[in-house]
Amino acid sequence: MANTVIVGAQWGDEGKGKITDWMARSADVIVRYAGGNNAGHTVVVEDEKYELHLIPSGILHEEKECIIGSGVVVNPGVLVEELEKLRERGVSTDNLHISSRAHVVLPSHQKLDNIEEKRKGEEKIGTTGRGIGPAYADKAARRGLRMMDITDDRRLEKRLKPLVDYHNKLLEEIYGVEGFSRRKLKEELLQLGDELGPMIGETSVLLEKRRRQGRDILFEGAQGTLLDIDFGTYPYVTSSHPGSGGVCSGAGFGPTHLDEIMGVSKAYITRVGEGPMPTELRGDTGERLREKGQEFGVTTGRPRRCGWLDLPALRHAVTVNGLTALTISKIDVLSGFEEIMICREYSRQGRSYEYLPADLGLEADYSPQYITLSGWERDITGCQDFAELPPSARELIEIVEEETGVPVKLVSTGPDREDIIDRRS
Repeated sequence: MANTVIVGAQWGDEGKGKITDWMARSADVIVRYAGGNNAGHTVVVEDEKYELHLIPSGILHEEKECIIGSGVVVNPGVLVEELEKLRERGVSTDNLHISSRAHVVLPSHQKLDNIEEKRKGEEKIGTTGRGIGPAYADKAARRGLRMMDITDDRRLEKRLKPLVDYHNKLLEEIYGVEGFSRRKLKEELLQLGDELGPMIGETSVLLEKRRRQGRDILFEGAQGTLLDIDFGTYPYVTSSHPGSGGVCSGAGFGPTHLDEIMGVSKAYITRVGEGPMPTELRGDTGERLREKGQEFGVTTGRPRRCGWLDLPALRHAVTVNGLTALTISKIDVLSGFEEIMICREYSRQGRSYEYLPADLGLEADYSPQYITLSGWERDITGCQDFAELPPSARELIEIVEEETGVPVKLVSTGPDREDIIDRRS
């Protein structure tokens, strides 16, 4: 398998957790490189559902090493809770490593996140309220805490004071709400540091050692390309780089060492939160997609907005990530629809757009132009042979390959671990 990146090719929630779990079978090391506990990956193993937020999906393979990279922002309390839940279910976490350089999400980040979203009113971004944006803001402003800080009393005192003073000034003087006790926060962080300390270290050095040993490394993205801070539908984006470019800075791994970049896309498209979505279905069809696909956020439980597959957005993901392969997930959800639509391009003021426009987050009048396929009635859940798919399902895959120039190597046909068509051989 060599060194492979898995990225979301839409607005997240594409099924990356399952694909990471599938591809982890032939990997030695699995790395999470961006985002925080605003992301959620679901893996179903023998009717057991595992919902992961910070820990790489590869943790379900006991013999694999898992790494939380420097590009991730870590809420240490959430991480400890997630570890405990896995251990209670008999999952070993002995092979988890956490970058000492990863930044810390504090309770004050969460409070600031929620207050600011509320202040924006109708112009809110639709964040998860987990404090991710404020944590990345402090990182960029060079005042953040790193995981290494919570393992050292002296260093934590030095780094925590100016950060809490800054947060309290915002909370008390700007927003008029109660701030946080630095002493209490420090005690809580040191306790969490004691629990996580044995896992914290220089993960980029570990990765380089494993690379030189010839180990296969799998990089697991969070969210999706259309939420990238630079290449997403700005300003309705996340605060990090979920795309393949985030691997290098978020894991400390050189770009010349990457061999394959796999993009994951649903056979339709979904989005959580605010922002543009040209192919959104607001009526009965959208509701039917939501119910059939169980489109509710893993992290927040919010209903996802649903729409038809968007090729301009997918071409954009191919371009900015350098995708070498695609996975199409949840094609089974489309069974039973009389017609299935695929957006080939947008039109606006007499002009056609085959790629995602940079101003899509600001302009609402991009109209999708569709290809229409006949639907199919047969339930294809669990299908493992491409030739056994209904003709229209195969045609959908072939259109994606033709329109993007990228081969579809995996097709997910259901929620279970084995519900997959593997076309890599």
